Amino acid sequence: MSEYLPPKVWTFDSENGGAWASLNRPTAGATHEAVLPEGKQPLQLYSMGTPNGQKVTIMLEELLAAGETGAEYDAHLIRISEGDQFSSGFVGVNPNSKIPALLDRSAEQPIRIFESGAILLYLAEKFEHFLPTELSERTEVLNWLFWLQGSAPYLGGGFGHFYAYAPEKMEYPINRFTMEAKRQLDLLDQQLATSQFIASDHYSIADIAIWPWYGNLARGLQYDAGDFLDVKSYKNLQRWAEEVWQRPAVQRGNIVNKTWGEPWQMLPERHHASDIDNVLKLKP
Repeated sequence: MSEYLPPKVWTFDSENGGAWASLNRPTAGATHEAVLPEGKQPLQLYSMGTPNGQKVTIMLEELLAAGETGAEYDAHLIRISEGDQFSSGFVGVNPNSKIPALLDRSAEQPIRIFESGAILLYLAEKFEHFLPTELSERTEVLNWLFWLQGSAPYLGGGFGHFYAYAPEKMEYPINRFTMEAKRQLDLLDQQLATSQFIASDHYSIADIAIWPWYGNLARGLQYDAGDFLDVKSYKNLQRWAEEVWQRPAVQRGNIVNKTWGEPWQMLPERHHASDIDNVLKLKP
């Protein structure tokens, strides 16, 4: 392989190959006009069932399970492979053109919330669930919430991209990001040796944020990399991943806005609780 010599000034003159290459561009903003759909529920979610999307649907299902009827939501599918996130309607809710994005219409004026960590924090404060009020406990939960927001890009955009999606396998980036991914797994494993859940012995938005990325990875469902990363060796992480998975709200939120998998694992759009019920009934 010949060495790449960067030009003095980079210009965008060709696609870089690999998954999503045709959508990548160096500018922000809308590429086309399109109005977002709206349902009848107080909360309007625009998302896809990726790990970042699952964070929010799991949170919403947990809130509903806790009796918060104000957390009823419509989940509209944003097909990121087709560029829905670059529509004028979506950019109006999230100028960063990334899923998920949430519109809260229960306020006097609709409130937009974008970035998954911000959405979890907003919902936790709005409904007063899954975030302690005592200062030290709250801070520990937020420590891990922001850890996830900073660490997951190394797992997804780093390891996941070069291991699973890049147009060719390259030893240097795969080794570099594998080392970081395993360091993160080891960190979580050590943390979970001292507490039942991530931040304490109480389930919180830290678990809701981290599980879709690292719980799915521990269960061998991310990037087909379970054996490569030896995920079964992280025993405390394995215990936590399975314990969180057994929560009904996690299993419900896990399928929303998902368009791949078995029939009982995917629900492109959710507008009522029965939508999820009907899909889960398909499981043999």
